[in-house]
Amino acid sequence: MGLLGTAKSAPAEDKPLATVPSVDLQKYMGKWFEISSFPQSFQKGCHCTVAEYSMTDQGYVKVVNTCRKGAADGKPKVANGKAFVVKGSNNAKLRVQFFWPFRGNYWIIDLAEDYTYAVVGDPSRKYLWILSRAPQMEPGLYQEIVDRAAKKGFDISKLQMADQSCVGK
Repeated sequence: MGLLGTAKSAPAEDKPLATVPSVDLQKYMGKWFEISSFPQSFQKGCHCTVAEYSMTDQGYVKVVNTCRKGAADGKPKVANGKAFVVKGSNNAKLRVQFFWPFRGNYWIIDLAEDYTYAVVGDPSRKYLWILSRAPQMEPGLYQEIVDRAAKKGFDISKLQMADQSCVGK
Protein backbone atom coordinates (compact mmCIF):
# COMPACT_ATOMS: atom_id res chain seq x y z
CA MET A 1 0.00 0.00 0.00
CA GLY A 2 1.27 3.48 -0.82
CA LEU A 3 2.10 6.15 1.76
CA LEU A 4 -0.97 8.18 0.88
CA GLY A 5 -3.24 5.41 2.09
CA THR A 6 -1.59 5.13 5.52
CA ALA A 7 -1.78 8.74 6.65
CA LYS A 8 -3.94 9.21 9.74
CA SER A 9 -5.09 12.42 11.29
CA ALA A 10 -4.21 13.21 14.88
CA PRO A 11 -6.88 12.50 17.49
CA ALA A 12 -8.99 15.55 18.37
CA GLU A 13 -7.52 15.71 21.88
CA ASP A 14 -4.04 16.18 20.34
CA LYS A 15 -5.10 19.11 18.16
CA PRO A 16 -5.16 22.73 19.38
CA LEU A 17 -8.55 23.61 20.85
CA ALA A 18 -10.52 25.88 18.52
CA THR A 19 -12.67 28.66 19.91
CA VAL A 20 -15.58 30.41 18.24
CA PRO A 21 -14.39 33.06 15.74
CA SER A 22 -15.54 36.01 17.87
CA VAL A 23 -17.73 36.96 20.82
CA ASP A 24 -19.79 40.12 21.28
CA LEU A 25 -19.07 40.72 24.97
CA GLN A 26 -22.12 42.96 25.41
CA LYS A 27 -24.39 40.12 24.25
CA TYR A 28 -22.47 37.62 26.42
CA MET A 29 -22.98 39.60 29.62
CA GLY A 30 -25.76 38.58 32.00
CA LYS A 31 -26.92 35.41 33.73
CA TRP A 32 -25.94 31.89 32.67
CA PHE A 33 -27.19 28.64 34.21
CA GLU A 34 -24.87 25.66 34.39
CA ILE A 35 -26.45 22.76 32.49
CA SER A 36 -23.55 20.33 32.89
CA SER A 37 -19.82 20.32 33.52
CA PHE A 38 -16.79 18.24 34.34
CA PRO A 39 -16.87 18.07 38.16
CA GLN A 40 -14.31 20.37 39.77
CA SER A 41 -13.19 20.39 43.42
CA PHE A 42 -14.25 24.03 43.85
CA GLN A 43 -17.81 23.11 42.78
CA LYS A 44 -18.15 20.12 45.11
CA GLY A 45 -21.60 19.99 46.69
CA CYS A 46 -22.95 22.81 44.51
CA HIS A 47 -26.56 22.90 43.33
CA CYS A 48 -28.27 25.50 41.17
CA THR A 49 -25.04 27.01 39.87
CA VAL A 50 -25.36 30.35 38.11
CA ALA A 51 -22.73 32.66 36.66
CA GLU A 52 -23.34 36.36 36.12
CA TYR A 53 -21.05 38.49 33.98
CA SER A 54 -20.96 42.26 33.73
CA MET A 55 -18.59 44.71 32.05
CA THR A 56 -16.65 47.10 34.23
CA ASP A 57 -15.32 50.52 33.32
CA GLN A 58 -11.84 49.19 34.17
CA GLY A 59 -11.84 46.98 31.06
CA TYR A 60 -12.43 43.59 32.62
CA VAL A 61 -15.50 41.43 33.16
CA LYS A 62 -16.87 41.07 36.69
CA VAL A 63 -17.71 37.41 37.41
CA VAL A 64 -20.11 36.33 40.16
CA ASN A 65 -20.62 32.57 40.52
CA THR A 66 -23.37 31.46 42.89
CA CYS A 67 -24.51 28.02 43.97
CA ARG A 68 -26.38 26.44 46.84
CA LYS A 69 -24.16 24.29 49.02
CA GLY A 70 -25.21 20.72 49.77
CA ALA A 71 -28.76 20.84 48.39
CA ALA A 72 -31.13 22.89 46.24
CA ASP A 73 -32.32 24.66 49.39
CA GLY A 74 -28.82 24.93 50.87
CA LYS A 75 -26.98 28.05 51.88
CA PRO A 76 -25.86 30.24 48.95
CA LYS A 77 -22.14 30.21 48.21
CA VAL A 78 -20.76 33.13 46.18
CA ALA A 79 -17.40 33.42 44.41
CA ASN A 80 -16.38 36.76 42.92
CA GLY A 81 -13.81 37.00 40.18
CA LYS A 82 -12.53 38.93 37.21
CA ALA A 83 -12.14 37.89 33.58
CA PHE A 84 -9.64 39.46 31.22
CA VAL A 85 -9.87 39.16 27.43
CA VAL A 86 -6.84 37.58 25.77
CA LYS A 87 -5.55 40.03 23.15
CA GLY A 88 -6.01 38.87 19.57
CA SER A 89 -8.75 36.34 20.44
CA ASN A 90 -11.74 38.42 19.27
CA ASN A 91 -13.07 38.04 22.84
CA ALA A 92 -13.31 34.22 22.53
CA LYS A 93 -10.52 33.59 25.05
CA LEU A 94 -10.51 34.98 28.56
CA ARG A 95 -8.41 34.44 31.64
CA VAL A 96 -10.48 34.22 34.83
CA GLN A 97 -9.10 35.06 38.24
CA PHE A 98 -10.80 34.22 41.53
CA PHE A 99 -7.64 34.15 43.66
CA TRP A 100 -4.66 36.37 42.96
CA PRO A 101 -2.28 35.60 41.27
CA PHE A 102 -3.88 32.51 39.71
CA ARG A 103 -5.76 32.76 36.42
CA GLY A 104 -7.53 30.00 34.51
CA ASN A 105 -8.43 29.65 30.86
CA TYR A 106 -12.01 30.41 29.87
CA TRP A 107 -12.27 29.63 26.18
CA ILE A 108 -15.63 29.92 24.46
CA ILE A 109 -15.64 26.93 22.12
CA ASP A 110 -19.31 26.84 21.09
CA LEU A 111 -21.90 29.61 21.15
CA ALA A 112 -25.46 29.95 19.86
CA GLU A 113 -25.95 32.68 17.28
CA ASP A 114 -28.53 34.24 19.60
CA TYR A 115 -26.33 33.74 22.70
CA THR A 116 -28.83 31.33 24.33
CA TYR A 117 -26.13 28.76 25.11
CA ALA A 118 -22.37 28.69 25.41
CA VAL A 119 -19.73 26.03 25.90
CA VAL A 120 -16.59 26.93 27.82
CA GLY A 121 -13.48 24.80 27.87
CA ASP A 122 -9.77 24.78 28.51
CA PRO A 123 -7.06 23.79 26.00
CA SER A 124 -6.02 20.95 28.36
CA ARG A 125 -9.60 19.61 27.98
CA LYS A 126 -9.76 19.07 31.77
CA TYR A 127 -12.49 21.70 32.17
CA LEU A 128 -15.81 21.92 30.35
CA TRP A 129 -19.03 23.78 31.11
CA ILE A 130 -22.25 23.84 29.12
CA LEU A 131 -24.17 27.01 29.96
CA SER A 132 -27.61 28.26 29.03
CA ARG A 133 -29.67 31.40 29.53
CA ALA A 134 -32.46 29.11 30.79
CA PRO A 135 -32.17 26.61 33.67
CA GLN A 136 -33.13 23.70 31.39
CA MET A 137 -32.10 22.79 27.86
CA GLU A 138 -33.99 20.88 25.18
CA PRO A 139 -32.50 17.31 25.14
CA GLY A 140 -31.89 17.24 21.37
CA LEU A 141 -29.97 20.51 21.45
CA TYR A 142 -28.00 19.35 24.48
CA GLN A 143 -26.98 16.15 22.66
CA GLU A 144 -25.84 18.14 19.60
CA ILE A 145 -23.67 20.34 21.84
CA VAL A 146 -22.20 17.31 23.62
CA ASP A 147 -21.44 15.65 20.27
CA ARG A 148 -19.56 18.77 19.11
CA ALA A 149 -17.56 18.81 22.36
CA ALA A 150 -16.62 15.16 21.81
CA LYS A 151 -15.38 16.00 18.30
CA LYS A 152 -13.16 18.67 19.90
CA GLY A 153 -11.49 15.97 22.01
CA PHE A 154 -13.37 16.27 25.33
CA ASP A 155 -14.09 13.07 27.27
CA ILE A 156 -17.82 13.59 27.47
CA SER A 157 -18.21 10.60 29.80
CA LYS A 158 -17.03 13.00 32.53
CA LEU A 159 -19.97 15.37 32.04
CA GLN A 160 -22.33 15.63 34.98
CA MET A 161 -25.74 17.27 34.75
CA ALA A 162 -26.24 20.22 37.07
CA ASP A 163 -29.13 20.40 39.51
CA GLN A 164 -31.23 23.46 38.67
CA SER A 165 -34.24 22.36 40.73
CA CYS A 166 -34.21 25.47 42.93
CA VAL A 167 -34.88 27.88 40.06
CA GLY A 168 -37.98 29.88 40.87
CA LYS A 169 -37.81 29.04 44.57
